[in-house]
Amino acid sequence: MKPPVQIGLIGSQFISTIHAEALRHCPQAVMAGVASPTPGHADQFAQRHGIPRAFADYRDLLAVPEIRMVVVGVPNYLHCQVVENAAAAGKHIVIEKPLCLNLAEADRMLAACRKAGVKLMYAEELCFAPKYVRLKQLLDSGALGQPTLLKQSEKHDGPHAAHFWDVERSGGGVTMDMGCHAIEFFRWMLDRPPIKSVYAQMDTQVHGDKTRGDDNAILILEFANGVIAIAEESWSKLGGMDDRAEVHGSRGVAYADLLHGNAIETYSAGGYDYAVEKAGSTKGWSFTIYEEAWNYGFHAEMAHFVDCVQNDKQPAVTGEDARVVLEVIFAAYESARTGRKVELPFATTAARPIDLWKPKV
Repeated sequence: MKPPVQIGLIGSQFISTIHAEALRHCPQAVMAGVASPTPGHADQFAQRHGIPRAFADYRDLLAVPEIRMVVVGVPNYLHCQVVENAAAAGKHIVIEKPLCLNLAEADRMLAACRKAGVKLMYAEELCFAPKYVRLKQLLDSGALGQPTLLKQSEKHDGPHAAHFWDVERSGGGVTMDMGCHAIEFFRWMLDRPPIKSVYAQMDTQVHGDKTRGDDNAILILEFANGVIAIAEESWSKLGGMDDRAEVHGSRGVAYADLLHGNAIETYSAGGYDYAVEKAGSTKGWSFTIYEEAWNYGFHAEMAHFVDCVQNDKQPAVTGEDARVVLEVIFAAYESARTGRKVELPFATTAARPIDLWKPKV
């Protein structure tokens, strides 16, 4: 029997807590270390999750020979350097969304992982969410006929950490933060045909005091097989998370809602901790779900990536997939600037998607 995969976590905040919870339920995974530069954070995280080693510098974690895989949960602007260093250290890598800030960084990351012979795995949890997996099974089985229209919507009242609002560090607004989920979800549902074009409408409607990024966006993707996909993303929806999808086909339609249908309708005057997205306030009415991390696919996602490392399998969602998503995001911001449909493939040297829509002045 093969030994469990020893794993290091780079990052100690919200998303790393979700990763740790998911890995704790994977019998083939052992969390061997955690790194965070913030004084005390790595030690506290290690104590909380029973991790034996804590580091202030992630490069010290990378030097531990027993660690075979790292899970990167740091702000977007740090992704490229961390991945390049991890690849050079011979570690397989799980990278959180979005892949990085720009296409040049994406190519550097992919090249570094190819050179080192390590797997770069893209943590798109919607491809593992049980309800969405069942939705794809319905489509693949022919129960809905030929797909004609896909929709995905993710909305809450804004991100939980300051770096999301700062477009210099994040690269963009809600399209960069959550639109990336929809793009890969559509590609996965359709078995990843080429994307012909993207049209996007974006605005900063509510949070102009916090960011120059978009806080509401609509994206329309046209696939080479004729399917149209519509994404609705928002940082202005009150009352907790909203995450749902639709598949329309020639012989049927299916609606999947990650929160309604298996949720407790909750009214709280003071609010409560909303584990998966920490999406702002849950004061008033919201939808409380059981086993939130499992419901969103994090358990299955981490178990899959561990299996890929342990048994040298091809990941279901790769760094190459992540680069396609990033290219579409850039095209979406260009569309929002011009008011026109943008054809794919789309090449740009822009440092961040936001720079195509609202250049820094």
